[in-house]
Amino acid sequence: MSRKKVNLLNMMKGKKFSTEPIVARVNGKLVDLSSAVDSGSKVEFLGFESEEGRKVYWHSTAHIMAHAVGELFLGVKYGIGPSIEDGFYYDFDIEHKFSPEDLEKIESKMKEIIERDTSFIREELSKEEAIKFFKNKGEKYKVELLEEMEESKVSIYEEGEFVDLCRGPHVPSTGRIRYFKLTSIAGAYWRGDERNPMLPRIYGTSYEKKEDLDAHLIRIEEAKKRDHRKLGPELDLFSIYEEAGPGLVIWHPKGAIVRKIIEDFWVKEHRKRGYELLYTPHIARGKLWQTSGHYDFYKERMYLLKSGDEEYVLKPMNCPYHILVFKSKVRSYKELPIRYAELGTVYRYERSGTLHGAMRVRGFTQDDAHIFCSPEQIKDELVDTIDLALHILNTFGFKKFKIDLSVRDPNHLDKYMGKDDDWKLAEESLEEALQKKGLLFRRIEGEAVFYGPKIDMQLVDALGRKWQATTIQFDFNIPKKFDVEYVAKDGKRHQIIMVHRAILGSLERFFGVLIEHYGGSFPLWLAPIQTIVMTVTDEYKEYASSVYNRLVADNFRVELDVRNEKIGFKIREAELKKIPYMLIIGKKELENKTVSLRKRKEGDLGDFSLEDVLKKMREDR
Repeated sequence: MSRKKVNLLNMMKGKKFSTEPIVARVNGKLVDLSSAVDSGSKVEFLGFESEEGRKVYWHSTAHIMAHAVGELFLGVKYGIGPSIEDGFYYDFDIEHKFSPEDLEKIESKMKEIIERDTSFIREELSKEEAIKFFKNKGEKYKVELLEEMEESKVSIYEEGEFVDLCRGPHVPSTGRIRYFKLTSIAGAYWRGDERNPMLPRIYGTSYEKKEDLDAHLIRIEEAKKRDHRKLGPELDLFSIYEEAGPGLVIWHPKGAIVRKIIEDFWVKEHRKRGYELLYTPHIARGKLWQTSGHYDFYKERMYLLKSGDEEYVLKPMNCPYHILVFKSKVRSYKELPIRYAELGTVYRYERSGTLHGAMRVRGFTQDDAHIFCSPEQIKDELVDTIDLALHILNTFGFKKFKIDLSVRDPNHLDKYMGKDDDWKLAEESLEEALQKKGLLFRRIEGEAVFYGPKIDMQLVDALGRKWQATTIQFDFNIPKKFDVEYVAKDGKRHQIIMVHRAILGSLERFFGVLIEHYGGSFPLWLAPIQTIVMTVTDEYKEYASSVYNRLVADNFRVELDVRNEKIGFKIREAELKKIPYMLIIGKKELENKTVSLRKRKEGDLGDFSLEDVLKKMREDR
């Protein structure tokens, strides 16, 4: 007997919602509000306050933008138009070169389409019907996507004259979109592959409330000022040179100082927690990566080297080396846990279209570690790992996090390798560790990789943006492939429990996040140059040199500026370099044996004895 169908829009009538619904989750699946569902279904209405609601809202706005571009520019072909972290984009194949003036025209046309309040209509087609439909329209990019799909049925969405290949869902109609803004124009290789055409890309965002859109646009402007790709070279921290190759970060002396501070702190904290340091080579025989499985599943992202008749690989990760060290002798349960840590540089071929400053690169240094332990030890190890991650990230100024726990899909357990008991232990241990630390987290079923569950911690920066940092990943695959065992209390060999974990992710990426979090104005302990001594004229350079030497002796990173330049010019230059403390010396300071102190963002603080300044700086450090 078939169940009675109920229209979701009718179901909403007479109900009160804190925010107007955008989409519905029915029996765990997101659907359009225009859908008819079985009576008795579990229905949850979602508004803009939910992540799912925002993504639907933004994706719907992307469709409206694409529709507007099609009405304004004849002959345009469509790429893809997904929602992203804080809005949406759409890629177009068009001979016309978009300008800022074009964005205004597109926005005006979008307003017209929104005022029409046209419905988003979903239709299902067979894969073959969809290919024929988009071929007839000349939409080669849609055809390419369709030909690679495994599904026999696909969906399209019609909105007025605009039809797009799309899984959906969408808002009920165009009039549901309130406030929007097209924010920038860029170029992107089709599907992130430099062998494909470069397509113009238009970014935008939309919000339910005007004040929220205005706040977002302010954040965008602030983000532009903090962009690590701009500040890195400006502050002489790092560069990426075309001559050396894309995705390869060259650390300048000042950036190298900050990196060394990060590394020294990282090593010190790991040594406190019982980690042992390793250094491993940058290359290894291809056979090692065949054993690990990386060669078969990761080959397109690996750099392969020929040496005589043998193939070597630039290492894409450190774990096989760590396993070799663990296996170098028979291990007893009495030795466990064993924790190996390495700041290991790895190399991965990332498509040119995906590279992004220091955040997405081809050569980077992982703050990598592997924990080898017994089942009885795993819960304590996870709590200690989370505690270490929080301590390190808090020290660098990050206090807020978004945490995901990725576990198996309970309906498809056959997709995952490893014993069921091991998975249960791993998932329960990860969850209990997060609960023990009092951390809020989202449990996501079906997001675990096939070889183990994991925790992902995204740190939240000063602008509220989220950046991937800490990952704690169980691995039931590699220990089996390498036959990694230990001798237990019963005298028998048992497979080791192995956990991969990185706290910062990579030094390059973390450095980029630090730059944007602080806008280049690092706290005193991280600043590459902590203070600068400046003279009003060069006749005071002897006293300035003695002040400089005193600061150096106190282990401060200091510069001396005795150039015959106006002091205002020197101060502005130091401010642009974002140096925390400025010590100015002129006639009065020489006579009184003091210094005039300026502090970044605070300005002139007055005259102080050098000892008082040193005391302030020691407290700040």
